[in-house]
Amino acid sequence: MIRRTGLVLIILIMIIISAAVSAGQKQADIIKSLNPKYQDWLKLVNYIILPQEKDVFLKLSNDRERDLFIETFWKMRDPTPGTPENEYKEEIIKRFNYVNKTFRRGSTREGWQTDMGKIYMILGPPESIERFEGVNGIVPCQAWTYHGDPEKGLPPVFIFIFFQRHGSIEYRLYDPLIDGPASLLQDKRGLDGLTNEELFDKVKEIAPTLANTAISLIPGEFSYDYSPSPRYNLILADILNSPKKDINPSYATHFLNYKGVVSTEYLTNFVDSETMVEVLPDPATGLNFIHFSVAPKSVSVDYYEPRSQYYVPFQMDVSLRSRDKIIFQYNRNMSVYFSESDLPRIKGNGLALEDSFPVAEGSYQLTVLLRNPVSKEFTILERQLEVAEAGTQPRLANPLIGYRTEKFARNQHLPFKVDDTKVLVDPKNTLSASDILAVSINLVNLTESLRQNGKIRLEIRGLGQNNQLSRTAEINLNEKEFSRVSNYLREIPVRDLTPDYYELNLSLLDGAGNLVDQKKGNFIISPEKTIGHPIVQAKSFNLANLFYYHYVLASQYDKLEQTDKAAYYYEQALRQNPQFREGLKDYCQFLIKVGQYDRVLEMAERLKSDDSQAFDYHLFRGLALLSKQDTGRALDELLKAVTIYDSDTRALNALGRAYIQAGQKEKARRPLEASLRLNPDQPEVRKLLSELDRR
Repeated sequence: MIRRTGLVLIILIMIIISAAVSAGQKQADIIKSLNPKYQDWLKLVNYIILPQEKDVFLKLSNDRERDLFIETFWKMRDPTPGTPENEYKEEIIKRFNYVNKTFRRGSTREGWQTDMGKIYMILGPPESIERFEGVNGIVPCQAWTYHGDPEKGLPPVFIFIFFQRHGSIEYRLYDPLIDGPASLLQDKRGLDGLTNEELFDKVKEIAPTLANTAISLIPGEFSYDYSPSPRYNLILADILNSPKKDINPSYATHFLNYKGVVSTEYLTNFVDSETMVEVLPDPATGLNFIHFSVAPKSVSVDYYEPRSQYYVPFQMDVSLRSRDKIIFQYNRNMSVYFSESDLPRIKGNGLALEDSFPVAEGSYQLTVLLRNPVSKEFTILERQLEVAEAGTQPRLANPLIGYRTEKFARNQHLPFKVDDTKVLVDPKNTLSASDILAVSINLVNLTESLRQNGKIRLEIRGLGQNNQLSRTAEINLNEKEFSRVSNYLREIPVRDLTPDYYELNLSLLDGAGNLVDQKKGNFIISPEKTIGHPIVQAKSFNLANLFYYHYVLASQYDKLEQTDKAAYYYEQALRQNPQFREGLKDYCQFLIKVGQYDRVLEMAERLKSDDSQAFDYHLFRGLALLSKQDTGRALDELLKAVTIYDSDTRALNALGRAYIQAGQKEKARRPLEASLRLNPDQPEVRKLLSELDRR
């Protein structure tokens, strides 16, 4: 059994190695196929480019995209954005030219590929260089001293040794664990039996300052037996990765995914953001809503002189996908206007753009694209979501956690609002001592029995190693009148909570104390007495227009091919507002799809009296009559529709089929060919025309 397990492990390792080699070879082949200027650029940035960035760059399909990506790459590293110069880019180019001129001598490799070239490209020129060349008893070597940046996890001072290993001309980076102090001595005779301390003493006799760095990158760091520091590789890894630590690679993925959606002028200006998404059942409507907040980490503003106002004309595009199918999408203008006196607060706290919409049950990918035309910047929110089936068992929704609450009219729907209370949220989920911990708890499928005797236990627990704080409170469910979806709100002072990470646990208990369901959330208490939360921009929706939300759900269920639920919400919306023409037309299209042709004829009559709807009136009647094999009347209706508007492929295709059904094959050709000219990507229409050619 052990031998078989070992064999399986060896095979797995070989597969992994083979895959890695294959991937590496594929990248090498792609690089060889690039224009030489892009091959040179990859050499230039070899030590500062993240793997994700390189992977995206090699997937780009043309030089225009590559040039834009390179521009974005340098912008992400510009220490003084907004100025014409990019000092970091200029420094890297300067280093590259220097190492290729200086370290190429004595090496079969280009200067940037040598050990000295690598360290110089990453860290720049050393603070000092101590040379041990021509020192009797020591192989030729150099010690480069650097001052590290503690914010990047680097030691305050560290020293690299480069030496001519095994008599080579090229200087190699000394590794105390692999090479050891013995490799720095010219005379290797009699060294095999010496201890680490004895080897250290031998080097120290000849070059005391060299000995201090022969066992560690950090001068003067010794273990009790003078063995080389096991921290060497960890420190070295931090140093080599230091140029990459402040770069968020998500911009590169966004560049690849959205280059066909976001115009090229935006692609070079990706801005990171803080985001929050919650799926909340709504007691007022009984529907599930997706609520989201996007707070860009930087905001560029413009000035509108006629009104003496500053403004940001945000444009928001939202899409909801189920696998590869778009279930719902919309775009919205989210412009923000404010006075000069508000400008410092906007600049200091930032802006959060919030919105919400109803959602059907299912698994989704939510994408929110937020563009700022002032600076041609964009940011992205992407989240995988699960919207649970309604079911019948009582259950808790995820707790909504904020830093304050505000009251609004019950008939106004707002993001992160439940009943008459909006919870003010901060996507960073961070509170200060001056805030209130606002917890909104939604309960679904509440029964009268559970309401009478059940409760919700709320526990706050500190997660820090030295934080033993634990608080518990209970909420009796009978404090509210019965409703299938109920909300319970608690506001808890946080001034006596120590700064730390906290977990909020919710437990739904029945009358006997049995656990029915549980959920958890997290928040952070800042050590600051007060912190600035982003200023919220959101639009309200009057629930007198609830029919619109029902049409949204009907369309989602239709795309999810849940026709019974789609039909239910179409009917609900129609009863609430029989005059909503766009919704009525969507319903007619749905009825055609599910084969309810008599119902189509009935619904289409509601369009008859409106001259602006004449095309759709005749179209839907024609489609229904054609499906009912009433060819003569169908032709009459479809001809009237095409006479009103001759550039709708539905009408043209239906007219062609009606002519075929009537045996008038030559007349069928003209509308079908016109339809293909409007949209060539119609294989069914091409098939019909080819069949006409064979007859």
